[in-house]
Amino acid sequence: MMNIEGNLLKMRVELADPVQYFLRLGQEEIYMNDLINRHIELNYHKKIHCIKCGRITSKSFAQGYCYPCFRSAPETEECVLHPELCLAHEGIARDIQYAKEHCLIDHYVYLSFTSGIKVGVTRYTQIPVRWIDQGAIAAIKLAQTPNRYTAGLIEVALKSHFSDKTNWQNMLRTNEMKADLLQEKKKALSNIPENFKSLIADDDWITTIIYPHRNVTGKISSINLDKNNYYSGNLIGIKGQYLIFHDGNVINIRKYGGYLINLKY
Repeated sequence: MMNIEGNLLKMRVELADPVQYFLRLGQEEIYMNDLINRHIELNYHKKIHCIKCGRITSKSFAQGYCYPCFRSAPETEECVLHPELCLAHEGIARDIQYAKEHCLIDHYVYLSFTSGIKVGVTRYTQIPVRWIDQGAIAAIKLAQTPNRYTAGLIEVALKSHFSDKTNWQNMLRTNEMKADLLQEKKKALSNIPENFKSLIADDDWITTIIYPHRNVTGKISSINLDKNNYYSGNLIGIKGQYLIFHDGNVINIRKYGGYLINLKY
């Protein structure tokens, strides 16, 4: 039995058929596709290290940060969740060099199908990783913008027509495409404000994503490491950043960034 210990980071992914998953524990990477249909054990040692500065923190903020880093790190700035609030184009940011590399570069507004049709924003460097992380089974580009702020404005304009949220339980139950993304794109483009029409993406390619995942039936329960530091079960699939087990339990790996974990398999 392998026994690996380290601080957890979100899984690294590679687009393939199916998606390839690599669990990062400290300096180790575990190829998770090989562990499907095998028994694994997760043991949380009740210690969290901030994924930014490494200090021990009693509570994790924004999926892995200590409170001081949560308040000061560019990775947790308000525009991460609300692109329309980005001020980097005005020269205002927690770290202007970080902003130049992450906010003042091309972004895409897109439609994806997760638990349903969803509108979103991502850096061009994060395609298709962003779509995989959210559990999308298909995605299409709507607009290409020169910065995060502009993409956020387009997204806000479309929120009255499309959701910007994913129901994670329905996402885990969904393996079938239940919408026509080309038709949905036409609908979206008709609702983009006139002053952004020049940014519409001509690319109508639909990226389809296949996961090492089977349909989840019955009740789905989320494993909470803060309440129960030990879990063991048979891994039956992976989707988004979720490990899915035979008994209906799932764990969102991204939620537990920085947690000191022992993995046995």
